[in-house]
Amino acid sequence: MPHSWKETLNRYRDIRLLWIFLMGCCSGFPFLLTGSILSGWLADAGIARAEIGLLGSVATVYAINFLWAPLIDRVRLPGLGRLGQRRSWILLTQLCMLFFILSLTTIDPSSQLLLAGALTLGVAASSATQDIAVDAFRIDQFAPHEKDSLPPAAAMAVTGWWTGYAWPGYLAFAQADQVGWNMVYLMMAGVLVLLMLFTLCVREPDTGRDQLQAKAEQSYAEELPQRRWLNWLAVTLIEPFAEFFRKNGLKVALMLMLFIFLFKIGEAFLGRMSVVFYKEVGFSNEQIGEYTKLFGWFITVFFTLLGSAFNTRFGVVKGLLLGGSAMAASNLMFALLASVGPVEWLLLLTLIIDNFTTAFSTVAFVSFLTLLTGRAFSATQYALLASLGNLSRTTLAGFSGYTVDWLGSWERFFVVTALMVLPSLLMLWLVRHRIERIGQDNR
Repeated sequence: MPHSWKETLNRYRDIRLLWIFLMGCCSGFPFLLTGSILSGWLADAGIARAEIGLLGSVATVYAINFLWAPLIDRVRLPGLGRLGQRRSWILLTQLCMLFFILSLTTIDPSSQLLLAGALTLGVAASSATQDIAVDAFRIDQFAPHEKDSLPPAAAMAVTGWWTGYAWPGYLAFAQADQVGWNMVYLMMAGVLVLLMLFTLCVREPDTGRDQLQAKAEQSYAEELPQRRWLNWLAVTLIEPFAEFFRKNGLKVALMLMLFIFLFKIGEAFLGRMSVVFYKEVGFSNEQIGEYTKLFGWFITVFFTLLGSAFNTRFGVVKGLLLGGSAMAASNLMFALLASVGPVEWLLLLTLIIDNFTTAFSTVAFVSFLTLLTGRAFSATQYALLASLGNLSRTTLAGFSGYTVDWLGSWERFFVVTALMVLPSLLMLWLVRHRIERIGQDNR
């Protein structure tokens, strides 16, 4: 039964949500460096939009980070390990990002495009590894029976993500024309130092992860006696994936994974080309920063909190259906903007619809992925599931620039991205009963 609004809102008094918000800021910030700032920098440097879209494919590492996610679950870092399993890995990745960002401040992409791509790949790889630890940090905060806390936790993660993405993004685009993009990247290095302080301030979650992993090791030891190293590898590399398929069954597990892959593919194509689109339509860097970053943050936070309350009361299936259906409408609004031109009030209306879509669908999607994740190997299992969603966003969407050129107009491009939403809605309808059962099983 749906909860009362008072009971729903009381869940936001949990201090753990503050830690999740701060780590969400750390997670959202790097997407700015490999996304809109990179696109704006390259566009102003005269790089072709097809190359911009292709260079954005460095974010493919987000789609394969599950390959090294077991290390975040099982390897304790010397020295930094005193911060805890999750925080130590987060801080290490932030130190790596700081090095790559400072390196980017010294190059000119018009003559050093390959080097710019390599350094951006370094940022993306560090960020993808950070995401594994940040997602596990969020999941570990709540026991399996605290299912009703997942939408508020997802909301704070999304709000933090957009805060880390939007406010530095507004600063970057507001200052880009005055100080240049190299100086912008130096400013972003300063933002990252602040985020590193956040990592030192939050509290490491208390979990029974070690006991659950020890139990798995004991089970494998019976099959692999006298082979401790092989036992460790089996528990680290095989058990997280085997547990997921055992819990759901092969057929259902594959259907769930297909839905995850399809759900945000249309939004991914749109997002990769959005800054290039705004510039070609006729909006300035300052307008892009003001509307898509600053104003976009306010409406995203509002709809995220509203979306979390909706998902808490009515369940993630209804949230996914509502958010997914709205994706098509938001993409069609971009098609209308492409045909009309740089009209600010229409851009504002388009962003309201687009951010409503993003907020509702993302809160439901994150809650859904968390429901599927076990507690013994939360980093690995969540990374596997999230990677499927990232796969369409980072790999297929890398051809978004070529798609615009092939279709011949922005209007056709946005209509096609709207149609891309339909297969995921069909898959959601097919797996809806399984999602509802998972939620009931975790009560």
